[in-house]
Amino acid sequence: MVKLHDTSEQKERVVIVGLITGRQDEKKANEYLDELDFLVDTSGAEVWERFVQRLDNPNTATFVGTGKLKEIADYVRVHAIDAVIFDDELTPTQIRNIEPALECKILDRTNLILDIFASRAQTAHSKTQVELAQCKYMLPRLTRLWTHLERQQGGIGTRGPGESQIETDKRIILDRISFLKAKLELIDSQMMTQRRNRGKMVRVALVGYTNVGKSTILNLISKSDVFAENKLFATLDTTVRKVVIGNLPFLLTDTVGFIRKLPHHLVESFKSTLDETREADLLIHVVDISHPGFESQVEVVNKTLAELGAADKPMIYLFNKIDAFKYVEKEEDDLLPSTKDNMNLEDWKQSWMGNHENISLFISATEKTNIEEFKKVIYEEIKAIHIRRFPFNDFLYQVFDEE
Repeated sequence: MVKLHDTSEQKERVVIVGLITGRQDEKKANEYLDELDFLVDTSGAEVWERFVQRLDNPNTATFVGTGKLKEIADYVRVHAIDAVIFDDELTPTQIRNIEPALECKILDRTNLILDIFASRAQTAHSKTQVELAQCKYMLPRLTRLWTHLERQQGGIGTRGPGESQIETDKRIILDRISFLKAKLELIDSQMMTQRRNRGKMVRVALVGYTNVGKSTILNLISKSDVFAENKLFATLDTTVRKVVIGNLPFLLTDTVGFIRKLPHHLVESFKSTLDETREADLLIHVVDISHPGFESQVEVVNKTLAELGAADKPMIYLFNKIDAFKYVEKEEDDLLPSTKDNMNLEDWKQSWMGNHENISLFISATEKTNIEEFKKVIYEEIKAIHIRRFPFNDFLYQVFDEE
């Protein structure tokens, strides 16, 4: 079905492509494409159409089958599409085969995320991390940048200059990677000194999937003005604020959000930024309970925390956006057991959310619902950490609590 669009819009026209495979069923494939659609919107472009194909495994030469590739090519030509974005990382071979077939800009999920990160990076630290990730991504894909040499008149003798240029570019990028790594080490040492200068204050880190409301919660608790909007990766730079609840001061950190299929280059490059998570005394795992796939988002975050060595940290699950939570209400005579689609908020509270060792809270940061309860829980958790760290102040806490 063809979409009708305002021709006066200047946004890039984009088509997105995904696969249904043995490891990724139709529901999950559509969830990933919904997220890719949101990434495209965040980048400032517009999705005109999405294509999905069922394959056991991605085609090693063209990602999708030849028939599907022709179908996409026809759509691209008819609708003057600017770019086709694939939901998985493409190999250099796949890019080289797809480009002449579609005759437009070809990107993959990793490429798109790197582009968004580049546009969002504000500080020298995040800009350096993003550039390092881009260089690592670009290095194995240099060959395709020189395919124009193959189209020159007289093929004899053209391969040599092409290979020489590729080798030259590889050296340039490798030198740049070395320079960026050294620069990051210097910045990291400076940041480590800053963290040491904070003394023994309790550190609390907000972690979670991207766009779950971490920055909004930071602004609400710390009464600051950190940039926040309904976009993926609205903020990249780690923000630390001193907060006082009751009589207890602590440091509250807003970290970069996680995402499914997070590019390996980004994980490697942003490990230093995530040091704030590793060094935190308490993690607040923010979850967007209004998102239909919030449970899989929780799994992604917990898996990433485990990779960072922070899975054993004390944690509070903070289920945000209860004001936007929706469910399909069951009919009165429906005796079938509840499914995830028709579970209301109380049903969820009685599920795994309320049956694990971590505290679970349900709030709305925008509507300020249950915020006072949230503050009380934070106070009690931080007080317990303080008592363990400074046992001689136990009497002082009792005096303040009585007041």
